[in-house]
Amino acid sequence: MNSKRGDWVVGILLIVIGLFFFLNQFFSLPGLDSLGTYFVLGLGVFFLAWGVIAHNDGLMIPGGILTGIGLGIVLLAGPLNLDDGNLGGSVFLGAFALGWVIITVFTALFTEKTHWWPLIPAAIMALISGAILVEGPFLVVLEWIGKLWPVALIAGGIAIILSARKMRAKSKADIEFPEADEFDVEQLKADES
Repeated sequence: MNSKRGDWVVGILLIVIGLFFFLNQFFSLPGLDSLGTYFVLGLGVFFLAWGVIAHNDGLMIPGGILTGIGLGIVLLAGPLNLDDGNLGGSVFLGAFALGWVIITVFTALFTEKTHWWPLIPAAIMALISGAILVEGPFLVVLEWIGKLWPVALIAGGIAIILSARKMRAKSKADIEFPEADEFDVEQLKADES
């Protein structure tokens, strides 16, 4: 999609959305009173579609995030109305995790470069979502993980330092210096010329 055409599409879309929300303040349109619930989801889908059309992974990242958040909002406040304590929190985090997975899937399908890093926050959110849903010992484990994660950073730092020291010692041992009697001054002069 060329830049001028894309600017027109975005401009018209913003005008339509703005007019809708402005007019919705004065006129109650039947069935549209809860449309705000779907706004974030719609915005996410818009960014995803734009990213697919333009083959632009930069648009798919906010598209996936907004789609996940929007889906969570719709599941909590929409027709299913799953806002029921722990179930609501678990459902929202699960939907948000799905949004991060969408980034990886869409970049794999529609761009040249697949983004794998969104699977890390997706996995973390899915784990927390499951722990909230199951409760009990899983919440205790999450609480301990929340307290002990800096220990993993410390261990990682120590491992990197020890590995670097080992590599440095190995590289020093691999360097062979010639013995004084093996050193041929005449050969060195011949090599320089």
